[in-house]
Amino acid sequence: MQRRKKKNPRKTADMPKSDPYAEREKQKYQDPIASREFIMAYLADAGQPLNFQAIAEYLKITHDEIKLEALRRRLRAMERDGQIIRNRRDGYGLAKKMDLICGRVSANADGAGFLIPDTGGEDLFLPPKQMRTLFHGDRAMVSIGGINQRGKREGILVEVLERNTQEIVGHFFRQKGLAFVASKNRRITHDILIPPADENNAEEGQIVVVKIIEQPSKHHPPIGQITEIIGKNEAPGLEIDIAIRSYSLPYEWNDDVLAEIKPLKEKVPAAAIKEREDFRALPFVTIDGEDAKDFDDAVYCEPRGKGWRLLVAIADVAAYVKPNTALDAEAQQRGNSVYFPNRVVPMLPEILSNGLCSLKPQVDRLSMVCELYIDMYGRTRRTRFYEGVICSHARLTYTEVGKVLTGETNEFRYPELLPYLQNLHKLYQILLKRRQKRGAIEFETVETKILFDDHKKIEKIVAVTRNDAHRLIEEMMLAANVATAEWLEQHEMPALYRNHEGPTPDKLKDLHSFLGTLGLRLGGKDMPSALDYAKLTEKIKDRPDVRLIQTVLLRSLRMAVYSPENKGHFGLAYPSYTHFTSPIRRYPDLLIHRALKHLLKKQDPKKFFYNQGELERLGELCSMTERRADEATRDVVSWLKCEYMRNKVGDVYEGLVTAVTSFGLFVELEGIYVEGLVHVTALRNDYYHYDLAGQRLRGERTGTVYRLSDRLKVRVMRVDLNDRKIDFELVN
Repeated sequence: MQRRKKKNPRKTADMPKSDPYAEREKQKYQDPIASREFIMAYLADAGQPLNFQAIAEYLKITHDEIKLEALRRRLRAMERDGQIIRNRRDGYGLAKKMDLICGRVSANADGAGFLIPDTGGEDLFLPPKQMRTLFHGDRAMVSIGGINQRGKREGILVEVLERNTQEIVGHFFRQKGLAFVASKNRRITHDILIPPADENNAEEGQIVVVKIIEQPSKHHPPIGQITEIIGKNEAPGLEIDIAIRSYSLPYEWNDDVLAEIKPLKEKVPAAAIKEREDFRALPFVTIDGEDAKDFDDAVYCEPRGKGWRLLVAIADVAAYVKPNTALDAEAQQRGNSVYFPNRVVPMLPEILSNGLCSLKPQVDRLSMVCELYIDMYGRTRRTRFYEGVICSHARLTYTEVGKVLTGETNEFRYPELLPYLQNLHKLYQILLKRRQKRGAIEFETVETKILFDDHKKIEKIVAVTRNDAHRLIEEMMLAANVATAEWLEQHEMPALYRNHEGPTPDKLKDLHSFLGTLGLRLGGKDMPSALDYAKLTEKIKDRPDVRLIQTVLLRSLRMAVYSPENKGHFGLAYPSYTHFTSPIRRYPDLLIHRALKHLLKKQDPKKFFYNQGELERLGELCSMTERRADEATRDVVSWLKCEYMRNKVGDVYEGLVTAVTSFGLFVELEGIYVEGLVHVTALRNDYYHYDLAGQRLRGERTGTVYRLSDRLKVRVMRVDLNDRKIDFELVN
């Protein structure tokens, strides 16, 4: 019987004969192989999963052991990044063809979680059963299992792509002969089992660092080894050390990084200035907070015809931090600097962050300079970028510049610079009008600052007042960021955009319902714009419940993320937006600088060092490190505030309701800026029911209503340092 010949999936009509990204791969690797894009195009065209041998044959590397090993590593990396998946027959296929979704896991304190897709879109709910084998921050691949009772898509775990948690910090306990550690990170709900040989003489209740030696599985809890005993968390400053470890923040420089930065000096080498545009004669200035040490940006402005010439100089970090170096790898893993109260965990070593890359006054500094020609209506008419060198003429503070610009004082340390500050202020007023016309959303929020005493304990918490100097610098940075995004897009240059999408359909539906109860309406129907939000915020600004409405509007919006796909910035009302202005403290800005340099050297965008897959991975990584930093700093601030309130149990305060949930009211104490919970069981003489649409609790019998922005009198009843919780009760 004649056997039917199988169709050869490798004989394809549409496949390119050669790898279009071959040149880029040659620049990156000494012995390059096919790019990810070429392999994925081949798998897509094949129409079915293919084994390793078939892929190697197509690439004609079956007898080259070095390239075969390189291919194995590339396929493993593509698996890790969720681009492909290997089935039970060892066939490699495209994940998107198998209806599988890859993303980062975000865990809740109740044991459930969500998968945040790499490609954006709605999160997938992960019930506790699926979270059993996952830690917060892991990357995973899931299939869609259906819709749950709340109308949310549920994910079913297919594969763990990347483990994010290698150590945790927690309390050591013994129970029924078993030793375990309970994490201080509330998003990690697993108890870590500690074998007797790995207890390291830890004692009951001590705070310890645990190295995970076995990750959780369906049938077994995670197993760990105690590597460090921290002790009790009463020592000043220890709460930051705990947070750093709890959230896996890289905080030490490895030997390779130290070796790379050892030759660096405080002074810019003369050779580095050659062939750069020289801006040292222009009176650039930096304007920052009083306690700032790393100066990312300097500005200069002059009238030009009926418009303005604005120069925004940004520290040229890319001149010192090169791809494929230990320093770059470390900066990438950190993703950003983390600003705790009274302490910073920097993205770059101090010799760079506070030294060579900091635009200090009266010293030469390498810079990436964005030159903008802006007309009298605030429209950017022309943009140019330079690899330049500047010499800042002065280090100014927001406070002193604000006072000078508003006429509060006539005394100024640098009278010769005053005309240039006035130029900046005039341009700011033009840009502000354009911002308002554009419809950028302006939410009035209260920023606070913690002041410490000599013992590193909270002395008081004060509100930070923003003045015209803050807003002026913010507007100049926005102009540079937008111009950068547009310039890169115009040149079809791969880059990371800062995306902020509008509300999801579900959140929009809840928002319309809530506004309807107040007799208000958000324009735009099912597709509101930022201008619709801006018009509503302007309309409600004099209402007594303005904070209530503003909070609900803010919560209806999605989080901003980094992605190589431009989706615009909803909140700022920009069709294109990126981060160019802070490469000292944000890795995405460093990537943008590398993209700009690539174009300035007149190189082909297709030969950029980073391909689409790598940019997607970096965008997701930087979004994660940003969220991680926010959570870690919130955790520390919560602990500090709890410690501050410990000796105030029994005291009575006025406060405002800042959040309403099914389990109670969160109240922020006026003038103290500390938040606590009035639990629903502490609301006496009635049964209270939660109204999600109205953001309120209503009494069943009395009809008493508690809602956002209500003013209440409360007594401090309990402070729990370990759980970072403060409980209040109402005072009638």
